[in-house]
Amino acid sequence: MALDTIISLDKVSIFQKHNLVLNNLSLNIDKGEFVYLLGKTGSGKSSLLKTLYADLDLTEGSGTVAGFDLKKIKIREIPFLRRKLGIVFQDFQLLTDRSVNDNLMFVLKATGWKDKAAMQKRMQEVLDKVHLNTKGFKMPHELSGGEQQRVAIARALLNDPELILADEPTGNLDPETSEGIMNLLLEISRSGRAVLIATHDIMMFRKFPSRTIKCEDGKVVDSKVN
Repeated sequence: MALDTIISLDKVSIFQKHNLVLNNLSLNIDKGEFVYLLGKTGSGKSSLLKTLYADLDLTEGSGTVAGFDLKKIKIREIPFLRRKLGIVFQDFQLLTDRSVNDNLMFVLKATGWKDKAAMQKRMQEVLDKVHLNTKGFKMPHELSGGEQQRVAIARALLNDPELILADEPTGNLDPETSEGIMNLLLEISRSGRAVLIATHDIMMFRKFPSRTIKCEDGKVVDSKVN
């Protein structure tokens, strides 16, 4: 596997319970790539993402993500895999009873940070990156949807991940706000991280064209291969 390859899947079949969702999937994504994962609801996009962050077991085929073997990964190793990933969901998943700073602090503590000064510095760095450097004291309900999604992206960046997985990150946002989020994710990919975005928002894809991986009828069609 090339040093720059962050996701490598070979002849993978993905199951939800006992149902085959995606069949015989082979795929490589390199650092710095910006890739869309397209497909209708129920086509297997979320199942593929869950496999990549080891929420679904890989039972058929072989795969590595950020140097971890998905077939052999042990439960105790999964947090170490996830530290190398930044995961962004459609519904933000912020802790609503804590300020933005406390949401970020929660993740740093949970992933083993101890040095208070280093934690403060890192929180400020990621808030600067998502253009929310003055909003750390705010509660999530005091922020717009777009700002909440920026906090979610800041949270995903805390551990300097090699890969960002975004599941419908603009699904709850208006077109203008969505564009801002897409620009931010593009900026992140230009800094050398791979970004994989599951979406069915074709307008975004038209506005920001890039490599596509399309799930349909249990198969995956990769624009890089075709």
